[in-house]
Amino acid sequence: MSFQSLGLSEALLKAISKKGYTTPSPIQQKAIPPVLEGHDVLASAQTGTGKTAGFTLPLLHILSENPKEKYRPIRALILTPTRELAAQVYANVKEYSEFLNLRSAVIFGGVNQKPQAATIRQGIDVLVATPGRLIDLESQGLLSLKRVEIFVLDEADRMLDMGFLRDIERVMKLMPDKRQNLMFSATFSKEIRKLANGILNHPVQVEATPENTTVEAITQKVFRVAKAKKTDLIIKLITDGNWKQVLVFNRTKHGANKLVEKMIKAGIKAAAIHGNKSQGARTKALAGFKSGSISVLVATDIAARGLDIPLLPHVINFEIPNISEDYVHRIGRTGRAGANGEAISLVSADETTFLRDIEKLIGMKLPVDILEGFEPDPNASTAPIKPGQNRRQQPRNNKPKGEKSKSKGNSSSNSGGRNRTKSKSRNNDNRR
Repeated sequence: MSFQSLGLSEALLKAISKKGYTTPSPIQQKAIPPVLEGHDVLASAQTGTGKTAGFTLPLLHILSENPKEKYRPIRALILTPTRELAAQVYANVKEYSEFLNLRSAVIFGGVNQKPQAATIRQGIDVLVATPGRLIDLESQGLLSLKRVEIFVLDEADRMLDMGFLRDIERVMKLMPDKRQNLMFSATFSKEIRKLANGILNHPVQVEATPENTTVEAITQKVFRVAKAKKTDLIIKLITDGNWKQVLVFNRTKHGANKLVEKMIKAGIKAAAIHGNKSQGARTKALAGFKSGSISVLVATDIAARGLDIPLLPHVINFEIPNISEDYVHRIGRTGRAGANGEAISLVSADETTFLRDIEKLIGMKLPVDILEGFEPDPNASTAPIKPGQNRRQQPRNNKPKGEKSKSKGNSSSNSGGRNRTKSKSRNNDNRR
């Protein structure tokens, strides 16, 4: 199947060709036709499957068929959970719309809102946004969603994990009832299906790959190690292997900072990205990682969501996740586009239960290795890590703590209840 056979416009085909793509991915083949036909769509697709183009291409085609020459209201809204993902999606929108008479913008927290508001005032067709900043600008009367024709909820599972359900419901009320809805999620959990029932109308359901599968091109390995020796082991692996591009996952922001400090002392060029880092610092760290000036990027799960790092050779789980599906998400960042990748997990005694859950999910036993001098502690407890040590264990309607809200009392004319909801939204945007 070719992109041309999907019925996309010549302008879009030209942009696709310029990016070097010739054949649509499975999710694109399955999602694009029903979107072009005007159906609501519920799609299951992992990061790295080409899902962004799966909704971006047909969305742009539909809007370009009926362009607005003068006044440009926001006609398509793409809602994402994190700043990094918003920036990535926006980059795709810009690239694919290069030869179309459409305007787009991206808004997220952590940066000055004035330039964002100014761009919106000039008129845009497509808006990519995170929930907090979107609600902020709307409550100040700086944007309107009353003319939205297409609504995309990207990475809906992560939206729920991060406590954005109330924000999603609030955004829904700001848009017209008659619109096309597209919802993309890594899984079809009960929570996702419940959310879909409240948003989608008789949706076409598509899946790119069987649920809970990992990429065959990824070599997976476990190192059993004492918790106190993890840092020394990861430094040894990176140094001895002379690895130049390694994405490391850490469970906490404090842990990420501490690990980076020790790596730098060991002569490894490393940086951390997480919610306590400014947007500028995160952007700089990611750019350095992609250019090669930084060899190791240490990230939390939330901060890493949406990162697009082509041909990433190594992923290391400094701490394995207590949510098994997150393991699949993490290691899926390597071994893309036909390239080989390696995923290594450092597992201490108190992570044994999590490892078993992961192996059950992926349907295989992971090979285990023990390096001399880094043996696991035979006296260590195998009791699982307490839920409080992982933010993801919090109830879905309780948002993790973030920075204090910067919203001013006069930013909304509504009651205190609405202001409290907005403050939580901004905290989530500023945290990542």
